[in-house]
Amino acid sequence: MLTRIKDLATKLAPRLIEIRRHIHSHPELSGQEYQTSAFVSGVLSSNGLHVQEGVGKTGVIGELQGTGNSERLLAIRTDLDALPIIERTGLEFASRSQGIMHACGHDVHTTVGLGTAMVLSQMAEELPGRVRFLFQPAEEIAQGASWMVNDGAMDKVSNILGVHVFPSIPAGSIGVRYGALTAATDELEIIIIGESGHGARPHEAVDAIWIASQVITTLQQAISRTQNPLRPVVLSIGQINGGRAPNVIADKVQLLGTVRSLHPETRANLPNWIEKIVANICYSYGAKYQVNYRQGVPSVQNDYFLTQLMQSAAEEAWGSDRVQVLPEPSLSAEDFSVYLEHAPGSMFRLGVGFKDRLINYPLHHPLFDVDESAIITGVVTMAYTAYKYWHQNC
Repeated sequence: MLTRIKDLATKLAPRLIEIRRHIHSHPELSGQEYQTSAFVSGVLSSNGLHVQEGVGKTGVIGELQGTGNSERLLAIRTDLDALPIIERTGLEFASRSQGIMHACGHDVHTTVGLGTAMVLSQMAEELPGRVRFLFQPAEEIAQGASWMVNDGAMDKVSNILGVHVFPSIPAGSIGVRYGALTAATDELEIIIIGESGHGARPHEAVDAIWIASQVITTLQQAISRTQNPLRPVVLSIGQINGGRAPNVIADKVQLLGTVRSLHPETRANLPNWIEKIVANICYSYGAKYQVNYRQGVPSVQNDYFLTQLMQSAAEEAWGSDRVQVLPEPSLSAEDFSVYLEHAPGSMFRLGVGFKDRLINYPLHHPLFDVDESAIITGVVTMAYTAYKYWHQNC
């Protein structure tokens, strides 16, 4: 069966590269993936899948019915949206949408999802149950998965698989990770309220900018001395707003940032921990404060047995030397984790790095590019994992 899957994928290779380049040339921002969704729907329909459009606003579901009576339903999720980045790759098929670019590889993800659907649709007689393909919008703003779930995308789903490109792994190889793959990512707003005054007489005012600087410094220092170093926390303040003029003491400062963590217990304690530090500093200097902590997406926790199944499928397909067991998680966010609140699943890293280049630019970079040979690696790995899912207990 592996040989058949490889043969089918190889025959599809020119078409899949064409698909990827079309999607890359026509990127759309989160929640605005109308053309991409219509294109995906057309490909799925032409390959005999039952298609449902408008799921999660601009998402698409394609369902493939096997020939057996198994009640298990396997979902395969990929994402559609691009980023507000000006592309500088100079590719012939570079973005035609000003200021928008597929700089995170979602064009490759969508192509792998479509390629897997195309391969499995030609071997439906070998599938005892259903495969549901989820083409999700708005991953970059970490909302699309929730939209899809709210529209029933995970109804009756037994397990789910996902893929994300990884430029630090060479094309032709993949990475698997047991347990935590990505971090939980939350949003933080801190407002410091002081009293305005003349820049020449700071002792008559309550300087919100200076107090905000104390808050930032103390939070960073406290992480290393009050948080378990074996349970990492990354707190980044990315935006500071405050002040009206160079010679006026600011009476209000807004700090905006993100908080990333891997362990649920640590994450649950972070809002109170942050507020206590802010409260103590503000009290010491006569300021008032507000702390607004909004939980974002949880950590992706890969299921052990599904990850083992994926690793086994990849090693059979490509050899163990082309399958990396990743030693550590990433502290980036991925709303694939939202689906894992409804069914066990696993996401693998698809190597897209060029072997002959000194530099493989990172995700979200305006020069980010992929070795397109990785598409077949992704399709075969996903399709063969799906096949083994039905023919091996997990």
